Amino acid sequence: MRSKFTLFVLIAASFIAMSFIVAPKKKVLFFGDSITAGGVQPGGYIKKIDSLITVERLNDAYETIGAGVSGNKIYDLYLRLEEDVLAKQPDIVVIYIGVNDVWHKQSSGTGTDYDKFGKFYQAIVKKLKANNIKVIISTPAVIGERTDNSNQLDGDLNYYSNWIRSFTVKENIPLVDLRKIFMDYNVQNNKENKESGILTRDRVHLTAIGNEIVAEAFWKAIKEIK
Repeated sequence: MRSKFTLFVLIAASFIAMSFIVAPKKKVLFFGDSITAGGVQPGGYIKKIDSLITVERLNDAYETIGAGVSGNKIYDLYLRLEEDVLAKQPDIVVIYIGVNDVWHKQSSGTGTDYDKFGKFYQAIVKKLKANNIKVIISTPAVIGERTDNSNQLDGDLNYYSNWIRSFTVKENIPLVDLRKIFMDYNVQNNKENKESGILTRDRVHLTAIGNEIVAEAFWKAIKEIK
């Protein structure tokens, strides 16, 4: 009888101990350029995601990490992948890149050719998946907010965004289509066809509303990752 009682106590104790085991937080890393670098500043989209996590009482479930560097393009992300991403052992990586790959082709001649953009993107995702990291990909939003197709780089942005859309379908990767989200918002809210001042401060970097929209879109995708 005593041995059975002892066994019962041990089993009960083990169940109680297991009930106090807290699952580790999911590390969510945001990988990108100056837009993401700004995301960790007050009012930035990553800070807004932190607020959403707090509001939903999920502080014990998620931890955010910003890994944005101003001026970065897709090949810069590839070059710092080991140190800035893999070394931090994230569970989820959100890739938000592409604006400079298009913009810098015009402004400084240092952008990224379309075929190289795809190859570097594929190489990054391949490495992330090899390390059992979940991936969320975003299209680049805007370089100019006019809604009449008169932004000078709309054509290239659409071209690169279409590659990203096709790639996410092929690889079964969650897509946050910020390009579509921003364009749809501007059609509804930029009646004066302004170049900036709606979702961006300077055609690229985000206003308070822009940060809020990005935060909500990314947070929705993050929560859907199992």
